[in-house]
Amino acid sequence: MSSSQTPTLQSRRALYVGGLDPAVTQSMQTVETTIRAAFLPFGPIQSIEIPMDYAAGTHKGFAFIEYVDGDDAAEAIYNMDGAELFGKTLTVNIAQAERMNLGSNKAVWSTEEWFKEQSGMKEDEERKEQEKGKELDASLLKEKPLTAGI
Repeated sequence: MSSSQTPTLQSRRALYVGGLDPAVTQSMQTVETTIRAAFLPFGPIQSIEIPMDYAAGTHKGFAFIEYVDGDDAAEAIYNMDGAELFGKTLTVNIAQAERMNLGSNKAVWSTEEWFKEQSGMKEDEERKEQEKGKELDASLLKEKPLTAGI
């Protein structure tokens, strides 16, 4: 795979910039302009991505910047990591690909419970338990016949 085909987050040109103040701006254009102005002195910027929190209507407090050249990205890390932007300290480092952390070393499908869920066996067992519960309730609600030996 040539360097031009390398995924953005795996290259040394892509940076993670954390610690952006959500109250800094009202519009995404202003956020991007502010970030571009702060990081442009280190070299030409290829792209800026700012993930949104759609529920709150603001950015999530971090951004990804991709430089045209990896040396420019290294210079930006050296100069901007720990710097302040609008009173908040920035964290700037090489962007990492997102990693799933399930909290276990075992595959999800290696557990019996997962297999039962996927095959529908768990639903069958739950339905049988509910039927047994209903039968038990019905038998308890039935009136006991009176005995003739009173």
